[in-house]
Amino acid sequence: MPESPSKTGPETVAAGAAARTEAPRVAVASLVGTTIEYYDFAVYGTASALVLGPAFFPSGNPTVSSLAAFLTFAAAFLSRPLGVVLFGTIGDRLGRRQALVASLLLMGVATVGVGLLPTYETAGLLAPVLLVTLRLLQGLSMGGEWGGAVLLAAEHAPPGRRALYASVPQAGPSLGFLLSSAVILPTLEFAGRDGFADWAWRIPFLLSTVLVVIGLWVRSTVSESPVFRDAAHRTARTPAPAAPGSRFPLATLLKRYPGRLLLGTGAAIGGSAVYYLTIVYSLSYGPKELGIPQNTMLTAASVGAAAGIAITLPVARLSDRIGRRPVMLTGAVGCVLWAVPMYASLSSRDAWLITGAYTVGLMLLALMFSPVAAFLPELFPARLRYSGASAAFILANTLGGGFAPLVATWLNSRWDSPLVLGFYTGGLCLLSLLCLLALPETRDHEFDT
Repeated sequence: MPESPSKTGPETVAAGAAARTEAPRVAVASLVGTTIEYYDFAVYGTASALVLGPAFFPSGNPTVSSLAAFLTFAAAFLSRPLGVVLFGTIGDRLGRRQALVASLLLMGVATVGVGLLPTYETAGLLAPVLLVTLRLLQGLSMGGEWGGAVLLAAEHAPPGRRALYASVPQAGPSLGFLLSSAVILPTLEFAGRDGFADWAWRIPFLLSTVLVVIGLWVRSTVSESPVFRDAAHRTARTPAPAAPGSRFPLATLLKRYPGRLLLGTGAAIGGSAVYYLTIVYSLSYGPKELGIPQNTMLTAASVGAAAGIAITLPVARLSDRIGRRPVMLTGAVGCVLWAVPMYASLSSRDAWLITGAYTVGLMLLALMFSPVAAFLPELFPARLRYSGASAAFILANTLGGGFAPLVATWLNSRWDSPLVLGFYTGGLCLLSLLCLLALPETRDHEFDT
């Protein structure tokens, strides 16, 4: 029989207790790294909406150029599952911290590389080929980022506050978007639309160098997860046939927990659609199709993202008290009902109305998005947790978010109305609602097993 965590020896127990005392610092370190990774991703998403189509995929048809740019955006989501396999194996076998440092380094190299690329005018077909290659590397990195960041924070958390600490890196995607907007908006103002399209779009990508160096330093200073260390210790003392892991944790996951993996993916898919259609697609759709000023769309998305960040920690604390499912179900119902009114606000072309609608929508998203950082890891045992949580979240991001701009572009080419965005998003949020109803409450799950 495997030894319980309480019998792993005084050194292990002392190390675990010491690690938990640094839980706030670990949570902040996870947040810093996740913010930088999502800054890199958001910079690309915004740049694809603004300039990358003509620069790398010139065409006489603006819709074709936009589709090509968004296709490269989706390409990064296709490589995310490979990132889950690679970094999930590292994280479940060698440690959460090692996987996180490697994923951040890979993202930084790929993002700076995009900023140095020649355009189609200079390099011809080589330019889009290199762009897609770097996007695939970005996706590979993102496949390992989310699971490791929330796990490192959650597995250091004191009892009864797991969702609170796990939710800290959940602010990273919105903070990354706000940081990218804080760089892109002044750059647009300084260089002008023509200057930004010509050369200044490279600045946000190249600034990633400084951020990545900071992130690597911060992540290298935190300790490994005590839960991982305890699980590794027990596995090392257990005869091989009874060991809970395998050479490839994802293979074990698919064999033992296929239902939870599918339902966990479905539970997160609606929130992914809301996030990417609001933060990425509408920044292109509003100005190009409806004549809404670019600054209006960026401001509306930024205000909504800031509101979502503001309630992330209180929502997580609430889920620590009453459970994950009640909070997430409330958010799912709200997103189902609000999806159509939120995107219908674009027809008004009114900055205040759009900002208000986006703010409500992204606050409802926070009800789904904040507790999921604890909910998905709690569905799986410790030695499969990195792979399990990452796979569920990344699959949801790929299916619900990565292809959302492509699907939305196609839908609007058939039915020229922002209402179709609402029906599409609302349908995916309804799927999340049904999957949440089928999954158990996990708040009291024993996390050290």
